[in-house]
Amino acid sequence: MSLDKPRIAVVGAGKVGSALALLLGAQGYPVAGIASRSISSALRAAEQLGVPATDRPEEITPGADVVFITTPDRVIAQVAAEINERGGFKPGQVVFHTSGAHAAGEVGAARRSGALAASLHPLQSFADVKTAMENLPGSYFALEGDAAALPYAQLIVKDLGGKSFSIEARDKPLYHAAACIASNYLVSLMHLATGLYGRFGLSRQEAFEALYPLVKGTINNIGRVGPAQALTGPVARGDGSTLQGHLEVLKPIDGLELELYRKLGLYTVGVALEKGSINADQGEILEQIFKEA
Repeated sequence: MSLDKPRIAVVGAGKVGSALALLLGAQGYPVAGIASRSISSALRAAEQLGVPATDRPEEITPGADVVFITTPDRVIAQVAAEINERGGFKPGQVVFHTSGAHAAGEVGAARRSGALAASLHPLQSFADVKTAMENLPGSYFALEGDAAALPYAQLIVKDLGGKSFSIEARDKPLYHAAACIASNYLVSLMHLATGLYGRFGLSRQEAFEALYPLVKGTINNIGRVGPAQALTGPVARGDGSTLQGHLEVLKPIDGLELELYRKLGLYTVGVALEKGSINADQGEILEQIFKEA
């Protein structure tokens, strides 16, 4: 198989699978076809590329050099096993899945047919196919799996305008947990903050519009100087009286909100110490405030 624009097939026509097919097709990759349990999903992307659509992946995978299995995580292994049982993989083929949480072994069934197995995970969040296509270029990708498959992953990432790094299978859960914190829990924090603004009369949309510039400014600061040096606010200043005021107003609201604020505050004391904006004595005072709340 040549590294020069290998022929691809995509199994799973969700946000990531459809975006990969459309972006790589635009980069000159021949597309053997798109498969999905929902034929209508497969057709939406396939019609834009002028390629076959099917709900039977084994009909298109033999014609591909590289197969992407972009189904939900819970069925990756099942889909790979079914394709293999139906003769859909071939020697020398590369089979990728795009899960962040699971190692290449999820498509390990392909190895029984002589194919290579690997994972190629975009470190990005996708609301829909359109935003997936907008966000994939420039993103980082985590690569893991059979060594001979990784040059194909690196080529694909390069052609998508992305960057990549390799990790070990044992590190996938930790890698994914960190990504979950950075993305999913940021959403939860915004949900928490906008809900608190509702306590004094703002709608969640109004609260979001008020807080969003602050969030963007914080992200910009992190991009310029890094997480620790970007820290501002009462913990960074060692302002215990302000923090005590926060904790007092949170006590009547809900135990979970208060506990989240306390735990995040305790963690932030360590960030402030790393920044050097407070000293050890100040850090101990702040920690005591959070622990006693």
